[in-house]
Amino acid sequence: MKRTIPLLISAMTGFILIGTAFIPRFVDWGNIAMAWFNLLAAFAFILGGGNLLKMQLQKISAQQPGWGYAAVTLIAFFITLFVGLAKVGVHPNVNFPEFTWSGDYLQEDGAFWWLFEYIFTPLSATMFALLAFYISSAAFRAFRAKNTEATILLIIAVIILLGRTYASVWLTGWFPDEFILGESGIKYSDFKLQNLSEIIMEDFMTPGMRAIKIGIALGVASTSLKVLLGVDRSYLGSDQEA
Repeated sequence: MKRTIPLLISAMTGFILIGTAFIPRFVDWGNIAMAWFNLLAAFAFILGGGNLLKMQLQKISAQQPGWGYAAVTLIAFFITLFVGLAKVGVHPNVNFPEFTWSGDYLQEDGAFWWLFEYIFTPLSATMFALLAFYISSAAFRAFRAKNTEATILLIIAVIILLGRTYASVWLTGWFPDEFILGESGIKYSDFKLQNLSEIIMEDFMTPGMRAIKIGIALGVASTSLKVLLGVDRSYLGSDQEA
């Protein structure tokens, strides 16, 4: 029963949400299901916060390597939680001047805005910069000209990279806007790196990306059907019946 009831709830909710896309009569049922989803999501946030506290406190109490980072995580968590729950707004509020920090909490210069702009955004930029570094390192190893296919891939990658930067203007910006062979229709300027990059992106990369997206959509649909029909029970934990 511990696994059967969640399976029935998941299947029923999933099929109702699918039905709302095709049957207008199911729209109200879909709204009720989404309301319950928001309620469950709120409990999930509480469980996630509790799990965060448990894991970080265990690191601090055990003096594990890097426990200082756990302390910083907890401090940031409590500050953000307080600002979010208390809805600390800007000061002053023209409607309630006697109450401090009672203005709109989402307004510019508010505590929540300050945390987002000066803490979250720089940290996100740092994370993406590190990610770009590791992607570049992996690309350098993957694009070694070991054979003909790797050489073609390397040349295309260099054209796209240069075509997306100012280096393309510096290297090929001087190509004249004249026809190569009379009125052949091909100009010297067509071979500018930015133009070659656009051709590769539109004529070769776009069809490939669309094929990948179609594959992803088919994979999502098949996985969703497996979950709704109870074939895939991995989200419940072990595959063994409790």
